[in-house]
Amino acid sequence: MSENKLKLSDIYRAAHVLKGVVRHTELIAAPKLNPECDLYLKPECLQHTGSFKLRGAYFKISQLSPEEKAHGVIACSAGNHAQGVALGAKANGIKSLICLPEGAPISKVEATKRYGADVCLVPGVYDDAYKRALELRDEHGYTFVHPFDDPLVIAGQGTIGLEILDEMPDVEAVIVPVGGGGLISGVAFAIKAISPDVKVYGVQAAGAPSMVQSLKNDKIECLSNVSTIADGISVKEPGVNTFELCRQYVDEIVTVSEDEIAAAILAMIETEKLVAEGAGAVAVAAAMFNKVPVKGKKTVCLVSGGNIDVTILSRVINRGLIKTGRNYAVTIDLSDKPGVLAEVSDIIGKLGGNIISVTHERISVDTPITSCTLRLVMETRNAEHIDFIRKGLIAAGYQILS
Repeated sequence: MSENKLKLSDIYRAAHVLKGVVRHTELIAAPKLNPECDLYLKPECLQHTGSFKLRGAYFKISQLSPEEKAHGVIACSAGNHAQGVALGAKANGIKSLICLPEGAPISKVEATKRYGADVCLVPGVYDDAYKRALELRDEHGYTFVHPFDDPLVIAGQGTIGLEILDEMPDVEAVIVPVGGGGLISGVAFAIKAISPDVKVYGVQAAGAPSMVQSLKNDKIECLSNVSTIADGISVKEPGVNTFELCRQYVDEIVTVSEDEIAAAILAMIETEKLVAEGAGAVAVAAAMFNKVPVKGKKTVCLVSGGNIDVTILSRVINRGLIKTGRNYAVTIDLSDKPGVLAEVSDIIGKLGGNIISVTHERISVDTPITSCTLRLVMETRNAEHIDFIRKGLIAAGYQILS
């Protein structure tokens, strides 16, 4: 990408166009998420359409020629860009068609339709939807609005960087989710152009590390498959422009696990009363689990979106409870005689555990005829509490199988 393809003036122009269109999401102090740094959240999950994507999509559409607008626009998306394009097109009085992976959360599909777009569900993941969108563009003459690899889209996302610096001029580190790279490209470009000493870190899901792999090997790479609860950043291949911008302006990109993402979603719900989707939570996960060097620094985590399907949210909360030691399942070998179950329950109760599920199994080829297995699921406080309960059971003479 040549230097003249994206200028700081483009980002300022985008900020002017978006004034009155997007919500200025003010920073929220979040010291409980990582007490070792001065942590703040940039809650784009509270943005109109529920994510930052409105910024880039609206700005791109606003800059189209009358002829391009007359043909309408087409886009592909895992969901958030779809809603941004749909709302941007509707506000500009033009038609929009969105190609979404058929596995996209129902909430995102329905929201896209509510914003006025026509929807085309495509088998596969984001990259399959992308290919279909290009085919339809060529067939019908639509203007394609790329979700991340377009200088105008990148400029729109970069307005977040301007807002962070305007509200917190002394920020030392900014952590940003990374999928195709449009968000971090714009944010990093804006921040480094104004305050080059600020560190900009990117975060990808471990199941979709396309930008991490590409930067590591110094060339754009396409992953054979991706799998993550962070569907908004589940991208097989980064963009040409975004790869170059990340290589120039991003200090480091790391990955977080599915359990770490789930724990971050749960922590934001409990401590900050914010609901983030998987992609929106990865920056917080990186801060919580010290994946980037922000100890002692004034740090902003960009919570990029909050459009999570409620059925997925339920599963994520359960996963987060397990990851943080709030739920614990144990299997115990017992002698099959009256009163033993009550004894185990009494021990766990006295140790502070709250049993919420009991499975008593007598028929198993793996246990003696006079024995049985007992599986208990309980509410606990943390990992230390779990260890305390395990030691208490062992001290009472019970054998823990798992």
